[in-house]
Amino acid sequence: MGSVSGQAVVVFGAYGHTGRFVVAELLERGYVPILAGRDPDQLGDMARELAALRPGLDVRPASVDDPAALDRALAGAAAVINCAGPFAVTAAPVIEAALRAGIPYVDVAAEIEANLDTFTHFAERALAANALVIPAMAFFGGLSDLLVTAAMGDWPSADEAHIAYGLSSWHPTAGTRTAGAVSRDRRNGRRVRYSGGRLQYHDDALPTLKWSFPDPTGRREVIGEFSMADVVTVPSHLTIPEVRGYMAADAARELSAPDTPAPVAVDEDGRSAQTFVVDVVVRAGGAERRAVARGRDIYAVSAPLAVEAVERVLTGRTRTVGVASAGAAFDATDFLDALSELKHISLELFQ
Repeated sequence: MGSVSGQAVVVFGAYGHTGRFVVAELLERGYVPILAGRDPDQLGDMARELAALRPGLDVRPASVDDPAALDRALAGAAAVINCAGPFAVTAAPVIEAALRAGIPYVDVAAEIEANLDTFTHFAERALAANALVIPAMAFFGGLSDLLVTAAMGDWPSADEAHIAYGLSSWHPTAGTRTAGAVSRDRRNGRRVRYSGGRLQYHDDALPTLKWSFPDPTGRREVIGEFSMADVVTVPSHLTIPEVRGYMAADAARELSAPDTPAPVAVDEDGRSAQTFVVDVVVRAGGAERRAVARGRDIYAVSAPLAVEAVERVLTGRTRTVGVASAGAAFDATDFLDALSELKHISLELFQ
């Protein structure tokens, strides 16, 4: 494994809420972030803000409808992390540019349909190019996929996976609201579930029930069939015909309320006060296995997830090529252990 210190990584959408966390994580690990995105003024402002920490950061404006500008943005970089939503618009053009540049692509997309598009449209091409494209390498999609994979352990298949999100609150960013609107439009307002080994679209009302999270969270009201990106990432590589999501009811209500404010930083790292527990239960026959992750700020924790992925790709610690979810691309338990050692999450595995 070679050293990655000093390698350049493009962050597309660098000045967005999650993009800023990703840039900070790259700097913390000794990479040289290249600031890319649509708005040259915001990129320039960000470079000036970071000048005391890292002077002379490269600023490369590019829009997704300008392939030549994207090629210039990615020139000479070791990898690209796409943080610019809605990913229904940005993922395909940036993946195309990454394939042309011959570098790995990682994104933090939570949009179910955008992630499905990435698997559908780029699986064969990425495999033929011996390239690695990792969508949803974030809190939604990536973290839960790693937890399900780790919980499965040596099981070749399972009957069902349950993924319960115990968020203390959910103050959505502007990007989250936009992405949600795009997804709702794409599915004509219908809801989605993964059942019977396939995605199903429906108009049923989502059930409200109780979920017993591990202490100290305890029993909480949750919204059932609250599907996130893990209904794409988990079935992409694991044989589990039922993948069901649950969201803390209070957090779901905050997400849907139009007047819920954006996250507010409460520490020097820019994190909000939001805490989370992700409780994963997989069942096969009469047996049950569980994995639990706790941490703070779902947007902030997406940065170490994405950057750890890039670091593992650049140092050859991968399990496959093509389009791959986190659990398929990496040793899930080792990846989660690394995040735990770095204090980004606390982890418990019950097998």
